[in-house]
Amino acid sequence: MAQTSKNEKRRVVLEVEDLRIERGVTALIHDISWRVNAGEHWVALGANGSGKTSLLRALTGYLMPTEGEIRLLEEVYGESDWRELRKKIGLVSSAVRELMSDSEPALDAVVTGKYAMVDHWGEVLEEDRKAGMRILRQIECAHLAERPWAYLSQGERQRVLIGRALMAKPKLLILDEPCAGLDPAAREHFLQFVEALGRKRNAPTLVLVTHHVEEIMPIFSHALILKNGGVLASGTKEEVLNSRVLSDAFASPVKLRRTGGRYSLAVTPVSRGVM
Repeated sequence: MAQTSKNEKRRVVLEVEDLRIERGVTALIHDISWRVNAGEHWVALGANGSGKTSLLRALTGYLMPTEGEIRLLEEVYGESDWRELRKKIGLVSSAVRELMSDSEPALDAVVTGKYAMVDHWGEVLEEDRKAGMRILRQIECAHLAERPWAYLSQGERQRVLIGRALMAKPKLLILDEPCAGLDPAAREHFLQFVEALGRKRNAPTLVLVTHHVEEIMPIFSHALILKNGGVLASGTKEEVLNSRVLSDAFASPVKLRRTGGRYSLAVTPVSRGVM
């Protein structure tokens, strides 16, 4: 886990209190309370339709809560400037990936993160170029600096998007299903990279949004389990990641296994008898 002082460990990075989001007569999420402290890395886990996307949109300021409160580093959404708060949250998602220009070099793609923009135009400032190159070296992609987006592999694109998010020096980095579209080898390489990133000194707090337990690396210390728009379980991995809770979360009998700090999930066959 990233090294933090005792004071840092007590600091609240993100706090969600009694959050409810309604659209029409439908409650997308309801009664969600969740606190993330510095020194913790979280996984938000749940089946499709569990509320992960709605919660993520609320955290990044793109979905207005109906009730409740969201605080980031003690600043309250709706009272502070959301545009400034967004700069403190790095986001890696397929939505951002699909907006990138095919011709944009990796270095320019990283630099755009400083300005929260896509498809950089004009000359890259020398100070931004130097900062971008430092980040590319940090994410082991310095050799890709001038390579256009169209010629990056899916795994390389995900690393560059993390670099882009780091350019703004966020306190919270959200990885929204970052392994989607990666082949098994690329996925494992990327997950090992995330593990190393989370262990760096002064690393941002990580939140991995997924529905695959295989993507939960040892660096992740806590888990938030969502179901039907609410919190099913929340706490340390040891407290909430078990076969009973996950069978409830995925509405199917499953068996969770842990080997060497990594997880796997097997769906238990349901006997239907003999006709």
